[in-house]
Amino acid sequence: MRKKVSSAFPKHSPSGLSLRGGRSMRDTDPRPAVPLAFETTSLRIPIAEILALKELSQTAIRSIKYTQIAASIAELGLIEPPVVIRDRADPTVFHLLDGHVRVDVLKKLGQTEVVCLVATEDESFTYNRRISRLATIQEHKMILTAIEKGVSEERIARVLNVNASSIRQKKNLLDGICPEAVELFKDKHVPINTLVQFKKMKPLRQIEAAQLMAAMNKYTVAYARSLVAATPEAMLVRPKKPIRGLTVDQIALMENEAASLDREFKAIEHDYGTDHLDLVLTTGYLTRLLSNARVVRYLAQNFPDILAEFQKISELRKAA
Repeated sequence: MRKKVSSAFPKHSPSGLSLRGGRSMRDTDPRPAVPLAFETTSLRIPIAEILALKELSQTAIRSIKYTQIAASIAELGLIEPPVVIRDRADPTVFHLLDGHVRVDVLKKLGQTEVVCLVATEDESFTYNRRISRLATIQEHKMILTAIEKGVSEERIARVLNVNASSIRQKKNLLDGICPEAVELFKDKHVPINTLVQFKKMKPLRQIEAAQLMAAMNKYTVAYARSLVAATPEAMLVRPKKPIRGLTVDQIALMENEAASLDREFKAIEHDYGTDHLDLVLTTGYLTRLLSNARVVRYLAQNFPDILAEFQKISELRKAA
């Protein structure tokens, strides 16, 4: 038996406040009403009556994601309800749009019912593709907040299905990293080992390296290691270990070349916005100029080489 659980949306909104003459703001608003994406109440539905739109593969069942969701449900219960939609021919039949893993886990735990959100439209997209994944530093702050509120490291580890040592590593993730670098990384998916490499550099070099990574939109561990390798010893927390197969002079040459490359990159980055704007304006002007047949005919007769170059520049805009 399906049961209504709770009202997800208020029955009356501020837009329905009365105006003089008995009319409401809603009556006078010429804009069309926005349809609700979900029914106003969630339903407790027997799991056996929910029809899955896909079958979970064995690869999905053995994945880390599946085990993490299973561990979270076992420890905390269901947090995010699955999403279903009514069958067009029979409204008492429900199809599962999102939450196949959650429903499968609940079924294996012996649960017979689940609270679901009922969608009003099947928009044929995967909900999880519309979710912004938690950035590395945001996850770190979430773990710190949970610990401050009294949640043990062991329980967090059980919920996330990881070792307690991994939680301790994430808890101390930003130790040794300057606030300016943290600010640049706060909404980025930065590998943990990239941040480990940053701890080898002093704050000023950390800021430079973080700016380079942000400009390149590249946060890989290999790139972080290359930045550390190109860092002068005076900018490192500890002296470098000798690199097998390279002499001191070769390492110094690498550092000088890396420093020169950094300077060139920053100079290009500084002028890029202005140069790009100039190029856009120039190509726009030349495109309009070459649309004039008299101008093209004059250039073809008197300055064919210039016309050819103008046409090449104009083509850049079409290619973009």
